[in-house]
Amino acid sequence: MHPMLTIAVRAARAAGKILVKNFGVEADLNIQAKSQNDFVSEIDKAAEAAIIGAIRKNYPDHSIIAEESGTTAGAESEHEWIIDPLDGTTNYLRGIPHFAISIAYRVKGVVQVAVVYDPLREDLFTAVKGGGAQLNGKRLRVKAKRDLDGALLATGFPFKRKALSDVYLAVFADLFEDVADMRRAGAAALDLAYVAAGRVDGFFEFALQPWDMAAGALLVREAGGLVADFNGGHDFLSQGHIVAGNPKVVQALLTRARPHVKGTIPFSQS
Repeated sequence: MHPMLTIAVRAARAAGKILVKNFGVEADLNIQAKSQNDFVSEIDKAAEAAIIGAIRKNYPDHSIIAEESGTTAGAESEHEWIIDPLDGTTNYLRGIPHFAISIAYRVKGVVQVAVVYDPLREDLFTAVKGGGAQLNGKRLRVKAKRDLDGALLATGFPFKRKALSDVYLAVFADLFEDVADMRRAGAAALDLAYVAAGRVDGFFEFALQPWDMAAGALLVREAGGLVADFNGGHDFLSQGHIVAGNPKVVQALLTRARPHVKGTIPFSQS
């Protein structure tokens, strides 16, 4: 196993134990609003501390970009870890059993290792650049769908950027005419992992953060899929707007979405 993958898996499992132990427990979690419709609890912070501790124990000089504690620069700034200790916080706090831990490791801006871990189902999605993607040790491949007809898409509402609602709903309505159905489950990292596993055919969302996408994007690519921004480029981590699936589904999705997205101010930058 890739040494960084070993560390990422160990860190994810440590955080997973914390999340599972406290899931559904009626307690004062000291829930705070980071911004409108965006919350954090003591459990998010404890899970993140466990992940950072596992990384720092082995690589104290690496930089860390974490959702709750921000960016911690290290001496080896070319080596970065991108962490979401609890993707699906609202689900978790409401007792909805759909959330995950997302950890990505990148060198000079290129993601090399990815882990998305669903601790309740014990689904461990892993990927190493050039080495494929796996679920609990079994190789993953994206679904071989040729177009949007009959496709099952995953998505997420731009609840943190409601100014994007009109554009998002226009894209949603256009796509919904052809696809079999849509799923909005509330955890982007798992949505991307499900694309890699062929559980859904494609995924699109606006206004995400790097920790929502970095690990899942590598999973999709290593499972034979394509990940892009709405211009068909590779700036989704900086823009926050993402499309994923097999190449044919992504192309079809972009073709349908572009007329609604093109020329709109919010898509020039996130």
